[in-house]
Amino acid sequence: MAVVATLALLLAAIFAVCCLLLGAFIGSLLYMVVLHHRLKETGLRREETLLATPLPPDEELPHVVVQIPSFNEGPVLRRGVEAAARLDWPRDKLHIQVLDDSTDGTAELARTVVAELRARGIDAVALQRVDRSGYKGGALHEAMQKTPHDFFAIFDVDYVPSPDFLRTCMRPFFANPDWAFVQARFDFLNPHENALTEMQMVTLDAHLGIEQATRCWAGHPLPFNGTCGIWQRAAIEAGGGWKGDTVTEDLDLTYRGWVKGWRALFLTSVPVPGELPADTQTWLRQQQRWQDGFRHVSMRMFPAILGSRDITPSSKAAALLHLCMSLNQPVLLVGVVSGLLAGLLAPSLVPLLLTLFVLTLAWVVFCAATFLRAGHNFIRGGEMPPARFAMVLVRFVGGQIAMVVRSLAVHIRKRLDRPKPVVFDRTPKKGD
Repeated sequence: MAVVATLALLLAAIFAVCCLLLGAFIGSLLYMVVLHHRLKETGLRREETLLATPLPPDEELPHVVVQIPSFNEGPVLRRGVEAAARLDWPRDKLHIQVLDDSTDGTAELARTVVAELRARGIDAVALQRVDRSGYKGGALHEAMQKTPHDFFAIFDVDYVPSPDFLRTCMRPFFANPDWAFVQARFDFLNPHENALTEMQMVTLDAHLGIEQATRCWAGHPLPFNGTCGIWQRAAIEAGGGWKGDTVTEDLDLTYRGWVKGWRALFLTSVPVPGELPADTQTWLRQQQRWQDGFRHVSMRMFPAILGSRDITPSSKAAALLHLCMSLNQPVLLVGVVSGLLAGLLAPSLVPLLLTLFVLTLAWVVFCAATFLRAGHNFIRGGEMPPARFAMVLVRFVGGQIAMVVRSLAVHIRKRLDRPKPVVFDRTPKKGD
């Protein structure tokens, strides 16, 4: 009995530690809200100044390569490629690369659309690979080797930039040639299609409007969002180039470049609309891919960040706090399992465990609600009524629970099956 009691206490202690860690992780979002309000006025003023930087005459503008990765996304390919062709930039300095790894009819469509652009005098090419080595990162790496130019505007194929995107987002490079990349804020084509897309709109508004904007204003590491941004070749090469050994190649390159001293800019006032997944299974697969890639990059970058002598302690702390967010799912899983086992082994501990659980849950809901509402207010001006926002919050909590359950199922399946290689699972879009 003594052994059982000791084991129960140990499991209860693990549960308590997991609750504290989760409280700290979610509390960091509340800290970002406070920091956002403190830095917002100065940050927005600086953004306005940077976007007012004059461009040189057209004959002195640099060449820009627009890269559009695609995999079996026929319903949206034409729309995305034609939007790139409408970008306002000198015709002889605009180059479009359709990076198509498709294995269905999208491959033929890509060739057709590119041929139509070339017939209109637009420099476009379909770079089609016989295999998907490295997935999106591999496609970006190979495409960059096929051009000598220095600026790369990257759009996932379902995003539709406005014609003035380049003339707006290239301006900061002339104010500060040392930006690694300039990231625009992506927006949404179908935010009110259903309850799921509405929940995604609110959560992504909070991520972009609070997290990304505040990291930029505070000088914290700014992750590339994978689309709607312009990279410099020098920064890509300094970071070691695009790599395909992770499913979040954007976060990976961001941190590799950041450790080498490259910084980036986030533009809150430049929206680029794209399509949100509208069914639950597609969304859950997307979230699982992001979570898995986030953890992979975090484990890879921890030693480099800790061992760097060029990064200040405060910057290290900001980077590590961000990367530690990737541990929220494992910590939650460990906490739930240890708490349940502790309660089963020692029923007398149940009231204490339940109290700790309820306090942690209340803190998580409070921080999440504050964070989401702040992002919605900043991006949309608080257009959503409180009752409707409350329903979004309920859906958000339900989505997080579904993600944890799915993550546990995936983890168990991986343990039972043979280890499988990393696979980049593209999020299909309908193009409605």
